[in-house]
Amino acid sequence: MPPELQAVFAAQGGVAASSQILLHLSRRGLQRRLRSGELVKVFPSIYSVGAPDALTRLRGLDLRCGEHVAVCLGTAAAMYGFDTEDVTDLHVLNPDGHLLRDHRGLVVHRRDGAPLTRHRGRLITTPAWTAIEVARSLRRPRALATLDSALRSHTCDQQDLLSAAKAQAGRRGIVMVRDLIPLARPGAESPMESEARLVMLDGGLPEPLLQYEIIDRDGRLWRVDFAWPECRVAVEYEGFDWHSTPEALRKDRQKRAALEEISWGVLSIVSDDVRRQPDVMVRRIDAKLMQTAA
Repeated sequence: MPPELQAVFAAQGGVAASSQILLHLSRRGLQRRLRSGELVKVFPSIYSVGAPDALTRLRGLDLRCGEHVAVCLGTAAAMYGFDTEDVTDLHVLNPDGHLLRDHRGLVVHRRDGAPLTRHRGRLITTPAWTAIEVARSLRRPRALATLDSALRSHTCDQQDLLSAAKAQAGRRGIVMVRDLIPLARPGAESPMESEARLVMLDGGLPEPLLQYEIIDRDGRLWRVDFAWPECRVAVEYEGFDWHSTPEALRKDRQKRAALEEISWGVLSIVSDDVRRQPDVMVRRIDAKLMQTAA
């Protein structure tokens, strides 16, 4: 690639318009680089050097519009660090004076009145507004996961969420989300832990403490996902890769033995327990709580 064109891409964050590229390459040269993957078409007439990430795609959209485009929903959640849904599409607000249309990988929203702030130099819907708006579009368990993750990101607090929910009164899904806000906790470390906790609460179990720390007989500190200290019962959520290494298996067995030695009952749950057998999961935890309380 000619040095002059490299400088154009560098100055614009890895993107350039076709009109800029054709000042330095022939159309045949452009097509050759597209076939090789050296250049990638991001949007009509906008190209990137190599496969673009989300921020590069946003810079390409900025270049296309001639101004910075505000982001919302899952894209905003990802920028704040609380996207639980692995969003890949760009969700943006249509800039004033433009008529952006949905495109492959691009979803354009027209939401007048959405509160905006600046984050990393870009206009973006405020954290609490974003969390509420994303949660409204999800199933109840995933909505709680989003609210938990928003609190865990420290970009907003529970009062912020309540205020944002009030501002979105009357919109689809808001009643469900408003009811979930009092249950949201920053201690949940994964979406599945949030889902599991909601099953426990819906099943009538007392609310567990999250990421509870226990010191064993040898003075070692262990942390469990869910705990009922008064009953000395702990529940651990085990993802599909929880025994991905021999070291992880060894540590898990040490942890369980250490806790059982000091009279803690430890139960393990997996995604099937949470999503396919919630009643069985609740029954087993309840039995353990009753057993240790007796």
